[in-house]
Amino acid sequence: MTPLSLSLLLLSLPTLTLSLTPSPGCGNQPKLVTSSSTTTPLTLTVNSKARNFFVALPQNYNASHPYRFIFTLHALGGNAGQVVAGTGGYVPYYGLPPLINDTTGAIYVAPNGLNNGWQNQGGEDVAFLRDVIRTVEADLCVDQDLRFSTGFSYGAAMSYSLACSLGKALRAVAVLSGNPQISGCATGGGGGAEPVAYYGQHGTSDTVLPVSGGREMRDRFLKNNGCGTATKEAPEPAKGSNGKVKTVYQGCAADKPVVWVAFDGPHTPTPKENGASATWAPDETWEFFSRFK
Repeated sequence: MTPLSLSLLLLSLPTLTLSLTPSPGCGNQPKLVTSSSTTTPLTLTVNSKARNFFVALPQNYNASHPYRFIFTLHALGGNAGQVVAGTGGYVPYYGLPPLINDTTGAIYVAPNGLNNGWQNQGGEDVAFLRDVIRTVEADLCVDQDLRFSTGFSYGAAMSYSLACSLGKALRAVAVLSGNPQISGCATGGGGGAEPVAYYGQHGTSDTVLPVSGGREMRDRFLKNNGCGTATKEAPEPAKGSNGKVKTVYQGCAADKPVVWVAFDGPHTPTPKENGASATWAPDETWEFFSRFK
């Protein structure tokens, strides 16, 4: 292990298996989602506002097989089309499709925020994303125990907000350089206090959304998830190292782990270590999500 890639492993995370809960769409051929739903968005009206989202079906979609459901949320000033296409600084669907080649597979959902962001005023974005879940799961076969959300910046903030709002209905989130204030964390039956498996990463040199916000979001779920080291500050990489430090917290509820990666870098969804041609972020996200079967 080099100084550029330190890892504090406080607990080895086992694969966590839950009971299978098929969605209402299982066993029925889709009537709404088609192969063109990656280029032509679907539309819902929520709070009298037209909202749209893209859906990517797995190759050889099987209507009797329950898949993972993964939200991939864009940043401020971006849009869902960029997340789908991998333009504007994004890797397509945050780089997950090439990695997810197991027997479960995944359905990717890329929604558009209002005004290219996720202000979530009055909880309207949470209401929209709840309706997206209901709409997709009524049409497609989803394992309702395997719902996930990831996103960068504002998309990270909204993934955090979903963890607060949906609670145990969301299996895990991957929050990439977000902030706890901009989308909020005060709605839902648990008032933001329910445990959700949580992965966070943040650049220690981030001047757009400082790392202190990332630590604050992490600490909320350390508390929510009953982690024994909730008050212990995690180590971070040296300035100028271009490295990352990964902390896997001990003492959390068995099926609600918390992982934190601090990296020496700016506000970016695609951090790289010295000499690397590709970002490590998709691998860390998938390593975390893949533990839930």
